[in-house]
Amino acid sequence: MRKIKIIFLSLIIFTSLAKLSAQEFLAQVMVNTAKVQTSDRTKYDNLQRDLYEFVNSRTWSNFQFRNEERIECSIMITLDDPGASNDMKGSMNVQLRRPVYGSSYNTVLLNYVDKDVEFRFIENEPLDYVENTFTNNLTSLIAFYLNMFLGLDFDSYSQNGGSEFYQKANTIVNTCQNRAEPGWKSFENQRNRYWMVENLLNSSYAKVREFLYVYHRLGLDAMSENVEQARQKITESLELLQMANRERPGLFIISVIVSAKSDEIINIYSEANPSDKQRVVNIMREIDPANASKYQQIMNNK
Repeated sequence: MRKIKIIFLSLIIFTSLAKLSAQEFLAQVMVNTAKVQTSDRTKYDNLQRDLYEFVNSRTWSNFQFRNEERIECSIMITLDDPGASNDMKGSMNVQLRRPVYGSSYNTVLLNYVDKDVEFRFIENEPLDYVENTFTNNLTSLIAFYLNMFLGLDFDSYSQNGGSEFYQKANTIVNTCQNRAEPGWKSFENQRNRYWMVENLLNSSYAKVREFLYVYHRLGLDAMSENVEQARQKITESLELLQMANRERPGLFIISVIVSAKSDEIINIYSEANPSDKQRVVNIMREIDPANASKYQQIMNNK
């Protein structure tokens, strides 16, 4: 009887620990083959399955996550027609979501399309990844964005909380500098993976990361308690972005953030007082001039 009790208690403890140390991500992983001219989808089905397991089965940090705390995200790779080759090319849409305290609403932290996606996939070969070491471009791509997801998520809950993960993403960039595949190098263009993480680690643009904390933790998370005070914090956060933009107009990471947040910002200020509406419209037109007319919706909402 005593032996049975010990076994039972051991199972309870094991189950509790498993719940505490659950994997970080609750990720959707999709491979879109609409452009691929073939009737045999087996290879692409296997690619999707292997990527799903790679993302959702391994541990990506030393932090403990309960099952209900897992980070919601999605990765969709859209492939161009590769013919019979194992070399694949296309784009990757990555999206990160975060629950807002006191509500059923999920806010989008990142919604970005990476158009520089090239990799080799050979069926039945395991997807390997070792930190600080280049294994292959596919796992480097996925590991880069998963670390960016962790960094952005942690930054949204505590000031500069995501530094560890941005550093890991930056290490991945460094290990890929001698690779032929695009998206990793500073000189290729000003809007790629290199610059995404560089902008977040560069102290000259520290206000961008301060924005992430103030907007989400002090703004959105406080909406259920006091809408006006929370909206004021969101306005202050947008002013932080404005200051960062004045340091370097057209900063890549600001365009990435605004792309994810523009519709949400319009909704947040739909019922604000006229002076706050005008204040935010002026800010958004300055940091997102290409979409200046879009923010007029704020003024039109009564």
